[in-house]
Amino acid sequence: MKNLKASDVMVRPVVAARKNAPARDVAFQFLNGFYSGMPVTDEEGGVIGVVTELDILEAVLAGKELVKITAGDIMSPKPITADVSTPLTDIVKIMKEKNVIRLPVTNNGKLVGIIARCDILTTLIEPEFVTYM
Repeated sequence: MKNLKASDVMVRPVVAARKNAPARDVAFQFLNGFYSGMPVTDEEGGVIGVVTELDILEAVLAGKELVKITAGDIMSPKPITADVSTPLTDIVKIMKEKNVIRLPVTNNGKLVGIIARCDILTTLIEPEFVTYM
C-alpha cells in the first residue's frame, strides 16, 4: 500500500453529472447504475461538487420537483478531491478524517477517475483471496 497512488486504484471511466443536469436524471443514474453518489462537473470537466442519494431525498422531502432543479442546485460544492499522484495512504487518511465514501480523482484539475472505499479494499485484500483460494 505504501507505494500505491490514486492512479493505481481509481475507477474509470467515471459517471458524473453536469451542473445543469436535471436532478431527475441524476436520480435515474443512481437507480440504474447502483451508484450512491457522483461528482458534478463544469463544462471543462473540472469537479465543482458532489451529489448523493441523500441530496436527492432531501430535495424530494422539501417538496422540490426533480425535473425543475439541477444537480448544481442540490450538490455539495467544493468537494475534496485527490490528484492522480496522491499516495493511497493519504487518501485513506482523508476518507477517515472527513468521513467520505468516495473521492473524485483529478489530473490538471480535470476529472479522470474516482476512488471509493470498496475500491481500496478490493486492491488491498484481493491478493489475499487469490493466494488462499
